[in-house]
Amino acid sequence: MYRKLHVGMVVLAAAFAASGCVSTSEFDKMQAGKNEEIAKLKQQNVALEQDNGTLKQQVASHEKATTAMQQQVGSLEQQVAAREQQNHAMQEQVGTLEQQKAELLAASKQRQEQYDALVAGLSKEVEKGQLQVRQYQNMLAVDLAEQIFFDSGRATLKPEGKEVLKKVGEALKKYDNKIIRVVGHTDNVPVAKNLRGTFPTNWELSVARATNVVRFLQEVGIPPERMVPSGRGEYEPVASNDTPEGRRKNRRIEIMLIDKGLAGEMNKQAK
Repeated sequence: MYRKLHVGMVVLAAAFAASGCVSTSEFDKMQAGKNEEIAKLKQQNVALEQDNGTLKQQVASHEKATTAMQQQVGSLEQQVAAREQQNHAMQEQVGTLEQQKAELLAASKQRQEQYDALVAGLSKEVEKGQLQVRQYQNMLAVDLAEQIFFDSGRATLKPEGKEVLKKVGEALKKYDNKIIRVVGHTDNVPVAKNLRGTFPTNWELSVARATNVVRFLQEVGIPPERMVPSGRGEYEPVASNDTPEGRRKNRRIEIMLIDKGLAGEMNKQAK
């Protein structure tokens, strides 16, 4: 543009000089006017270039903001996907817990029914104080009074004890989903000297008593693979051994009914 204006001015100057129609002062005025126009155009061009630079900066800023927004959207989408996955996992967990709760309620109901049936079947013996039926969280237990079943320091079942034990065995037959653990317990009074040849300590006496109970229950008809005899001697008292009453309570036979699954876990832990 500047070149064209300059060429135009030269051409005009030559034309006016040739025709002799324009004085030197008039030509100078015309040239000054053109220079002013050129200066204005230069200023406009500078302003346009500045505006163009500003627009480029704005475009770059918008592009940067757009990129940041896209990154933020991507991050939010990832968070949404992660939350949905967590929600799905929690729903599955809730479903599992509800199923476990239903199973526990059903098992609890079954144990209560078994306890009620066992108490009803042995109600006469319970009333006579010959035995006691107890309910644990996962087990049932029948506590037999030692004096009814064994003489002091002996492991041979007494006839009246066999009668009671026979009824207990009949009641336990139907619980084929249970492991029957028979545990012998004594007080802390040492075995009489004349019997130590057979039972050196209360350990041996308690094991022998539990074993004889298991053998008798097998004769009643309970499969031997369902039964486990053991002895705890004097080492699991339920009362103080300082009084005759406490020692009497400690001399007992426990018959525990344990779910087969729980018995398996207990055996694994013992190993």
